Amino acid sequence: MATPKHRIVIIGGGFGGIAAAQVLARADVEVLVIDRRNHHLFQPLLYQVATASLSPSEIAWPIRHILRKQRNTRVIMATVTGIDTANRQVLIEDGAPEHYDSLIIATGAQHAYFGNDQWEEFAPGLKTLEDATAIRRKLLLAFEAAEREFDPRKRRALLTFAIIGAGPTGVEMAGAISELGRASLAGQFRTIAPEDLRVVLIEGADRVLLNFKPELSAYALKSLEHLGVEVELGQMVKAVDEDGVTFGEKRLATKTVIWAAGVAASPAAKWLGVEADRSGRVKVEPDLSVPGHPEIFVVGDTASIIKPDGKPVPGVAPAAKQAGAHAARAVLKRLAGGGARQPFAYNHAGDLATIGKQAAVIDFGWLTLKGWFAWWVWGIAHIYFLVDAKNRIFVAMSWLWIYLTGQRSARLITHGLAPTAEPLKEIEQEVPKPAR
Repeated sequence: MATPKHRIVIIGGGFGGIAAAQVLARADVEVLVIDRRNHHLFQPLLYQVATASLSPSEIAWPIRHILRKQRNTRVIMATVTGIDTANRQVLIEDGAPEHYDSLIIATGAQHAYFGNDQWEEFAPGLKTLEDATAIRRKLLLAFEAAEREFDPRKRRALLTFAIIGAGPTGVEMAGAISELGRASLAGQFRTIAPEDLRVVLIEGADRVLLNFKPELSAYALKSLEHLGVEVELGQMVKAVDEDGVTFGEKRLATKTVIWAAGVAASPAAKWLGVEADRSGRVKVEPDLSVPGHPEIFVVGDTASIIKPDGKPVPGVAPAAKQAGAHAARAVLKRLAGGGARQPFAYNHAGDLATIGKQAAVIDFGWLTLKGWFAWWVWGIAHIYFLVDAKNRIFVAMSWLWIYLTGQRSARLITHGLAPTAEPLKEIEQEVPKPAR
């Protein structure tokens, strides 16, 4: 009877999980990848789906397709509910548990509302394709409802868009919404105009893009203001509800609020019963293994990884990919009878953020770029990291079209399973009938 192969289970098909699986492609092991969705998502461009620049299929790929040539790898779509470390089993919501010999957890992060989870209903975050298409729908429905609204106060609220959090996601969303609105409203609606649009970016810190150098933050602020974005710095959000957002001593009436202010880790630390940081990330050993469980590794946004200089490894895609690959190599080294465990060393490639279709900021550490040239570097870098050639071509063509014309081909309002009788009710807006 053949000896069973070492079984490596990977939870999560994001950047970290896929990188780990690809390192194991030719190893004499059995690999199982579990994800609650069937696709891998290129999250850095998710905001472009939300603002109708790209279609969902241009930034997402079936996990099975990505790993189709790996004969030692099986993929299942399932929701993980816990981990039985004593019996080395991953618990599945609607099925039998999956046994592991080694486990790599790459379950990413979710929205964090700093103890105000009730805000989520009115201020959705952006982590999944479902989030992006829901936000796109909300944005476009606001324009449609404003076209039919005759009350100036209500129309102003419909055409006011608030983004909370001025990190890369918030800055990119604010610039994209401003361009989307002005391009969409110009010449296509009859009762509303581009100058009616209002985009407000709210940030608790004293500058945007806090992780970038101050001079790049200043340039980003100037670029946002050039696009017509109102930036509110040093303002803490106090309340979010169906009619708007309260921050500092101000009240902003709006029907569209987008959350880009914070994230929390998946519940992996609770599954494992181990220590976590304030954001719920597992405090791992230098080699990314879990204290007391050398057979379990945690990577990406799920792990709290401290660099030798005492600073945390950032929650960005390159960090997740590097960590996933390191964890997979660590498992193979242990199976080969390797010696001391190798600590994870993160190689920071740089910070990038774009502001609209003609400006960006890039911080490589040893070199900083800003402006039009930085935007092209940003675009080339993101196209390069897409999974396959078809998507690279489609995304490049979409961006070129938007750059030349300002028009977005993905500006579609979908209705889920079937059109509802009154879709504009979704923004809780009563539309009066025009006088005859």
